[in-house]
Amino acid sequence: MRLLIFLGCLLGPILGRSDSIPLLTEDGFKVPQPGYDFAFPRDHGSHPGFKIEWWYITGHLYRSEEPAARFGFQATFFRQASPDGKSDLFLSHMSVVNVGAEEFLHQERLNRPGWDADAAEGRLAVHNGPWSLEMLDPQRESLRLLGGVRAEAQWDLELEPIKPLVIFGENGVSRKGAAPTAASYYLTFSRLAAKGVLHWQGESFAVSGSAWMDHEISSSQLGADQIGWDWISMQLDDQREVMVYRLRKRDGTSDPASSLTWVDAAGIGKRQPFVMKVESTWTSPHNGAEYPAKVRVSTTDPETGESVALLIEPLVEDQELTGELAGIAYWEGACEVKTEAGVVIGQAYMELTGYAKELEL
Repeated sequence: MRLLIFLGCLLGPILGRSDSIPLLTEDGFKVPQPGYDFAFPRDHGSHPGFKIEWWYITGHLYRSEEPAARFGFQATFFRQASPDGKSDLFLSHMSVVNVGAEEFLHQERLNRPGWDADAAEGRLAVHNGPWSLEMLDPQRESLRLLGGVRAEAQWDLELEPIKPLVIFGENGVSRKGAAPTAASYYLTFSRLAAKGVLHWQGESFAVSGSAWMDHEISSSQLGADQIGWDWISMQLDDQREVMVYRLRKRDGTSDPASSLTWVDAAGIGKRQPFVMKVESTWTSPHNGAEYPAKVRVSTTDPETGESVALLIEPLVEDQELTGELAGIAYWEGACEVKTEAGVVIGQAYMELTGYAKELEL
């Protein structure tokens, strides 16, 4: 789930019968189909027949030498087709948080295709200005990420998958609502080893850690009664991951398309029922929006069959991207995963949208 779903919904209505999946939207864009034959490295690249697409990476980095320091980062590359399908827009978001200093930085870029921005077909190579993401070795599926926030922070990271690619959803399609077009192809590297160099406010040092990467391909996702979502990626210390998103409806309930998936140590995903509860909130000093802060995710551990509670707590309260360029503010930040007893059992990234401004189709 990414911010660009908002932008895609704003660009035009999507129609379709609820009892079938059309091949195309009303405005001529492709709809994800069950049983699609994924092929790589081809499908790591751009899919211009679809209206919206994004490559999204978050991670936790640790300074390799003294003094020790912890950082979180986000890098997202969006490709957005125009309503007539004749051109694209490329929007990118970057953010970084220095946990010890409680300092959060973010920046956006918006460009048309050409010298300043592009996304290759057939292979993973996207860029927007000086920011880029490229698959260096299709066999190892290793990546290089160049990102930053103005002159204050830049990073050059090599990312190596530790687990096989996960394809979320049923028969290759991740549902996001009742409408037949409300779906995506949802591809994820749930755990990547990260290493490289971070330049932070005039100082450069080696960093290492782990990252998460999503690649989603769609033409429409949210329904008319959905106002936003809460999305969390967790990397647990037992080498498992959990991906969960709650699609929020205007009446305060969760859409049935909301989903939670455990990824085991071998990289195999299994969906489980869940309940997400907000334990505390944080109010933005930038726009007055009230966001969830501490969140409890109650679900079933598929390995033990026992009920578990996963508590998500932000490492820094203010990790809000205020949306000066795209016009939509949202919270996206580094978190810890804890047990009910307060024991840290992993790390997470959480995205919270529709709180500063709800979605309106």
